[in-house]
Amino acid sequence: MKAVLIDKITPAESVTLSEVEIPSVKPGWVLVKVKGFGMNHSEQLLRLSEIEQPYIQKPVIPGIECVGEIADASDTNYKVGQKVIALMGGMGRSFNGSYAEYALLPAHHVFSVESDLDWASLAAVPETYFTAWGSLFECLRLNKSDVLLIRGATCALGYAAIQIAKALGCKVIATTHRAQKLPLLSEADEAVLDDGNLSVFVRATKALDLIGPKYLTDTLRCMYKGGIVCQTGILGGVYTLNGFDPIKDIPNGVYLTGFFSNYPTQAIIDEIFAFLGEHKLTPPVGAKFGFGSIREACAALDGGKVNGKIVVEL
Repeated sequence: MKAVLIDKITPAESVTLSEVEIPSVKPGWVLVKVKGFGMNHSEQLLRLSEIEQPYIQKPVIPGIECVGEIADASDTNYKVGQKVIALMGGMGRSFNGSYAEYALLPAHHVFSVESDLDWASLAAVPETYFTAWGSLFECLRLNKSDVLLIRGATCALGYAAIQIAKALGCKVIATTHRAQKLPLLSEADEAVLDDGNLSVFVRATKALDLIGPKYLTDTLRCMYKGGIVCQTGILGGVYTLNGFDPIKDIPNGVYLTGFFSNYPTQAIIDEIFAFLGEHKLTPPVGAKFGFGSIREACAALDGGKVNGKIVVEL
């Protein structure tokens, strides 16, 4: 089969397709014929830096999510030809991931789906919508009466969160730090240019912070008393809060949480697809590439200029 295989720092222009053996099944794992996959910032980090870490299996096929069909069900209850998605659980790091024609995956991180979405639209769902869903409902306990601030909204996760929150009935305030991207936030009730000091004029009951530690203390100050901030993204490029003082930096009566997307379940996947179906939502795709154009897809990911989810269809 064809696959992307890396063992060292690999910029987009060095990404190539290699011929490797289709993996053999083993107990507790299933072989998935990959029909498509979404691309993620974490895969860019893997190629450009993390690949040198000792905990990464090398060489490795990147890719933390995919959609496809069961090619070999091994000893599981899956059936050959069944439509599935898979995400996280070590994909593309602890074991080979989705940048391939076939992926051997642990059954506990493979989930059946019933959906009429085409493969490209379906490929935009797994990691992005699971992360948005968990952030909004598990962490923020979002309800239709909330005013939701989405900070750093011009990314695939931001667009998904806007779509879900508006379908629920919330008022949404979405931000970007680039004036030219304000029109991309037309689905939100308010599109705000972010200069790092939103707390001067923005108030919300809940906040999904996708910028991360760079502006987190300011996001906390945007909350009404009783508000909740969920820090899910790190688009600001700052990964830790040095000198953070919880007593002084978290306003009284405001709550801070975070979402880690490593623990999907079939029940949550079912909830997401039921919601998408009920509200007739189609995941937005920012750009679509064929597998033969994986180098160009990686360049688009690294360039950061695609508005929305980048998907690769096989």
